[in-house]
Amino acid sequence: MQYTFNVFGRMMVIARVGSGWACYWLGPEGKRRPAEISIPPDVTHGELSQYLYDIYHEDATPKNGDVFEVVVQ
Repeated sequence: MQYTFNVFGRMMVIARVGSGWACYWLGPEGKRRPAEISIPPDVTHGELSQYLYDIYHEDATPKNGDVFEVVVQ
């Protein structure tokens, strides 16, 4: 299963791989590049937004001040 998050204006895709997480920044043309982040395997899907907020909070701006999941259909 994979999840997409808006992380202070940047799109990140996070996928469960085995018992861990794989993270990728999503470019405007749809290309992925590895994100230099390690998410502990015990972090649940429901905790990902808060975890990303805690890690990247210094990237917040007045226009992009939050982390939220983007539901892709």
